[in-house]
Amino acid sequence: MAVKLIAVDMDGTFLSDAKTYNRARFLAQYAELKARGIRFVVASGNQFYQLQSFFPEIADEIAFVAENGAWVVCEGEDLFNGELTEEEYRHVIAHLLTLEDVEIIACGKHSGYSLNRYDERFKQMASRYYHRLQFVDDLFAVKDIFFKFALNLPDIQLLKTMDDLTEAFNGIVVPVSSGHGSIDLIIPGLHKANGIQMLQARWGIADSEVVAFGDGGNDVEMLRHAAFGFAMENAPQAIHKVARYRAPTNNEEGVLEVIDKILNNEAPFA
Repeated sequence: MAVKLIAVDMDGTFLSDAKTYNRARFLAQYAELKARGIRFVVASGNQFYQLQSFFPEIADEIAFVAENGAWVVCEGEDLFNGELTEEEYRHVIAHLLTLEDVEIIACGKHSGYSLNRYDERFKQMASRYYHRLQFVDDLFAVKDIFFKFALNLPDIQLLKTMDDLTEAFNGIVVPVSSGHGSIDLIIPGLHKANGIQMLQARWGIADSEVVAFGDGGNDVEMLRHAAFGFAMENAPQAIHKVARYRAPTNNEEGVLEVIDKILNNEAPFA
């Protein structure tokens, strides 16, 4: 079966726990993928600027489905921007500010925005994931094109908070798990699979020619959509249930191991 598109989540998938990847090995693989006309797509809940920084050599050649699908960039060109209305943004922020033990990042096109009053532990953690991040006194005063919200909270509160937010926002935004103690509130329908479908339409690629890798709740639609959906070995059991295949862990270069199978026409790609 021919493969024409490879989509990878980043944290817990393409990146090791140390937030690195085997650059030399991947760039050699990428050169071969490019020669064969196989597209490489980074599909992540992370900020576009953060994702771009991981691929300085090829950022203008590949595509990014950033902010969980709300911002799609193809070969350096803006292909799609989702956007919350000002009323929707203010409604969501007003509710989030009533929640204890929840730290908020409002994810805009120009920057992420969080609050000065949060402690240094959170600020340092957030800065690892946001290449552009501003700390402000008032989230209502910020002006930008807003894609989503990222929330940090204790693990023990995650499932109940997701249920509560589903009810509170009634479809304005939808909560998805993006990792331990993290929730993304995304615009309904603007998930990773939606962004990948836009790229498929642009490039004339069928679903049967798509390979995707992920490890979290925000990868579910993408893993279901791809003919070859790979859950990382380190993913929760719920993610394994929706993916047809498994890849070795992120710390074992699992994505690169499977890319070798693609390039060598090994099962399940033979």
